[in-house]
Amino acid sequence: MTHAGPRARRCRFARSIGELRGRARTACLRQRFSADDAQVAVLSARAPESTVSVFEHPEFDQHEHISYLCDAATGLRAIVAIHTTSRLGIAGGGCRIWPYATEDEALRDVLRLSKAMTYKLALAGIPSGGAKSVVIADPKRDKSEALLRALGRAVHAMAGRYVIAEDVGTTPADMEIIARETPYCAGRAGGSGDTTPPTAYGTFLALECGVKHRLRRADLTGVRVAIQGVGGVGFRLAQLLAARGAKLVVTDLDQDKVRRAVAELGAVAVDGAAIYDADVEVFSPCALGDVLTEQNIARLRCAVVAGAANNQLPTDAQAGSLAARKILYVPDFVANMGGVMGAARLSTATDEKMHDALQRIVHTLERIFADAEATGVTTHVAAVAAAKAAIGARNGGFGAKLAAGLWRSPMVARTALRVRNALASARTR
Repeated sequence: MTHAGPRARRCRFARSIGELRGRARTACLRQRFSADDAQVAVLSARAPESTVSVFEHPEFDQHEHISYLCDAATGLRAIVAIHTTSRLGIAGGGCRIWPYATEDEALRDVLRLSKAMTYKLALAGIPSGGAKSVVIADPKRDKSEALLRALGRAVHAMAGRYVIAEDVGTTPADMEIIARETPYCAGRAGGSGDTTPPTAYGTFLALECGVKHRLRRADLTGVRVAIQGVGGVGFRLAQLLAARGAKLVVTDLDQDKVRRAVAELGAVAVDGAAIYDADVEVFSPCALGDVLTEQNIARLRCAVVAGAANNQLPTDAQAGSLAARKILYVPDFVANMGGVMGAARLSTATDEKMHDALQRIVHTLERIFADAEATGVTTHVAAVAAAKAAIGARNGGFGAKLAAGLWRSPMVARTALRVRNALASARTR
């Protein structure tokens, strides 16, 4: 009797996931959704209030899929953008709920965020493409269980192509509600876990790496760090920095969060935009993106920029402006990739194992810093090049990498299990 070798078994496993997903997509759409449910997902090539075609948008980067979602009963107005899918047909990314002023603003954000997710997942070694969703709403006023469940139904209609997770304006508890409508949900309070701790710890490692490289400091004792945003990730980062002896300057739109950082961590509070003028070694953006404008860069008095916020650079040009001022920019999609690593591994990893896995961020940054210096490009350009190289290697050598065990991830196993469960459920109806 002949037994298949490990490589053959793994390749068959990879093929089976693809086959299961294709069958499950048909089963789920036929069995789970009525016509009323399906209407929350509407594909459009033009935003209703926009005069620019999505395909002509400056942030459009050959995105595979863009959906506009609307559910009148719950007030849901959202956009899902899938930048790329992997060979397994999966794309993952968080859901941001924010009161965007216009739909154009929301579209720009989701296009940029989804592209950054592709880079982040590739560098993290996770076999998934990048995606993102944004909901045009005030999370404090408009978020409701009904809205979240409508969003969950829309995600489920994509039959596993998009795996949703938490982001600004959403929480693990929100993911629990969404998970009542779809299994394609990460970052749940009772599932893959809160991704805030690994995001914060990964950002801490990235900041520490930046300080070591730029300031030649082996520790953080006495290093002054200005943190913009001390919410979930920002506050945990502040705790880690304070424990290592760093001196903190903080700001946040929520003054209760500022007072907490001052009371518990001995931080110095400043108002709003004054954070850019702080006399510090490190500036750490941990709130929203687009903060490193030319005007704000001119005000910085730091040597390193390293934070957890996504899309800190409004355009690639600002990376050059930082470099011209001798400020080391730690690329945001590398610094904060602990979140996606946590979403993929938290349910099966101890804190110690997760912290060991997050050392990948340090190794990646060391390579990026070296490449930037060797080629005379910015760290942002070097990081994008590293991500594209990882994507190319993934797409070109999927079978070999899977066989070598480099892409083994609980996320893959969970996806296969969920698809099997969906098929079994569909067959019983």
